[in-house]
Amino acid sequence: MAARDRSGRRAPASHRPPTSPTWPAGPVTISTGTVEVVRAPDDPTGVTVLVNGVPSSHLDLVDPTRLSFEYMQQMAAVLDRCMPGEPRAVVHLGAAGCAMARYVHATRPASRQIAIELDAALPELVRAWFDLPRAPALRIRAGDARSELATLPDASADVVIRDVFACDQTPEHVTTVEFTADVARVLRPGGLYLANCADRPPLTRARAEAATLARVFADVAVIAEPGQLRGRRYGNLVLAGTDDPAILRSADLDRVLRSLPAPARLLRDANLVAFIGSAQPILDAAPPAPAGHSSKAAPPPGDAALPLSSSG
Repeated sequence: MAARDRSGRRAPASHRPPTSPTWPAGPVTISTGTVEVVRAPDDPTGVTVLVNGVPSSHLDLVDPTRLSFEYMQQMAAVLDRCMPGEPRAVVHLGAAGCAMARYVHATRPASRQIAIELDAALPELVRAWFDLPRAPALRIRAGDARSELATLPDASADVVIRDVFACDQTPEHVTTVEFTADVARVLRPGGLYLANCADRPPLTRARAEAATLARVFADVAVIAEPGQLRGRRYGNLVLAGTDDPAILRSADLDRVLRSLPAPARLLRDANLVAFIGSAQPILDAAPPAPAGHSSKAAPPPGDAALPLSSSG
């Protein structure tokens, strides 16, 4: 989801922005709707990728470390302070323009990344339009985020980043305890899960998602702008979870988040408990009972139960 660029950063004068863009003017039809690349007059090196008219990625074509969406700045701050330096194995659930994948590649060049995107056509277009890292540095896979996550080996990733949206909402099936447990399975010991959660006052969804992460991970934090936490507007919150209580305890993480162009707060421990309040973890929907059978009664002794359809 989009957030305004408040950084004011521009590419050095010695860097010439691309003069011959490879993307077509206007929307392009993809499997799930349309994609369009637009440029702003005051941003000569930047482009915004719109999916079905919604800003889904912003890329600086010269500087891949420039992240304009505020939630991505927050995620980058967590990565840089809590997992500095060395290459990482990163899984991106939701790809769009691969802005975060470009950032990871620029700051940790030997990293190995997988980006999963629901739309089958979008990854091919993004590869053709932008200078993305090539495999094995970045592999882009088309498919449903939860289904593709289930195919990944145990303990195979250092970081999993969820940035999955249908219009302005996160699909329910990638917010549940069961899904989050599969994220934990894919993470290595000491791994980190970062999730982009868009919500509006009174942040009912974000509180429930935080409760969900707290059910699965040993240590959880929520990052958001103070105005969002006071219920003033719709916006993006970043949820973080890990099995290592030391990961999110970087000495200067609070300071770095407060120093961002859009200052953010880090909620953990007692502040996190207060934020969650009475919210309950999100569970997968119960599978429907077979036609003609009650979902409340067990089959009589000696009778075989009919198979139930599995949840998505």
